[in-house]
Amino acid sequence: MSTPQPPMPPGAAPAWPAAPGAAPSAPPAPGPAYPTYTSPIPVVRTHLGHALASEWTKIKSVRSTMWTLGVFVVLVVGIGALAGLVVAGSDPDLGGESPLSLGFFGLLLGSMCLITLGVLTTASEYGTGMIRTTMVACPSRGRVLAAKALVFFLLAFVVTLVCAAVVGLLHVSLLEEYNAKDPSGGEWLKGTVGVSLYLALLGTLSLAVGSMVRHSAGAITIMIAAVLAPLVIALFMFSPSLADVQEALFEYSIPNQMSIFYANSLSESGPSGWDPLWIMLALTAAALAGAFTLLRKRDV
Repeated sequence: MSTPQPPMPPGAAPAWPAAPGAAPSAPPAPGPAYPTYTSPIPVVRTHLGHALASEWTKIKSVRSTMWTLGVFVVLVVGIGALAGLVVAGSDPDLGGESPLSLGFFGLLLGSMCLITLGVLTTASEYGTGMIRTTMVACPSRGRVLAAKALVFFLLAFVVTLVCAAVVGLLHVSLLEEYNAKDPSGGEWLKGTVGVSLYLALLGTLSLAVGSMVRHSAGAITIMIAAVLAPLVIALFMFSPSLADVQEALFEYSIPNQMSIFYANSLSESGPSGWDPLWIMLALTAAALAGAFTLLRKRDV
């Protein structure tokens, strides 16, 4: 009959039974709960370059980018070539204007494509819920917005610059035999680089609006209204008492500001030279600041 063991005092460790005939030994030292593991993937500190690479991968891999930029190229080059052929086949008198001014019509319609793509770059992630994954991968929300804006701006600028240069060269070659005015270096700079910067900023402004509204259809509607509404409203202001308002709407409408890059303004006063670019730059900066503020306050 075994002898009953006395109760174990509180906090005391149980004694480990020893084998028969062996000296009692101390209990084994506690080991790690899981075996140690070292990941072969190097741990690096993330920076803006990683966010830019991520946004570039996203924007080039979605079908909406190919569709919108494809339609943009067709509109700018197609309508530009058609306008040049029509003028060359009829009376090629441009009234002293540069042949580059014929590219305005295609770029005005093509701006709708850049507006759409700019909105989709941000708002579509809210619609699909992928913005949560983006923010988990990069918790710095300002870095995400900056990467989106920079990648889109560079893409829109390069595509617009190539299209504007191709259309400009086409118009100059078509009207060369009619002794049309040869564009100067300043006219080439404004008609290609200047208008490309303006349209890229307009698309980036749409990106900021899409980030604030977080709804694709609503943001696109707002931007299209901002482009067309001032000019349309001004066309129907027949009252003399509204003449000043009508003139201001004409001067600062986006179509008129685009035409200034071709020295073909709808108004004799108002912005001139490179003024439209600075106006659009200020608007885009303000919109991005508002989008950044809301992005930090909101829950994704």
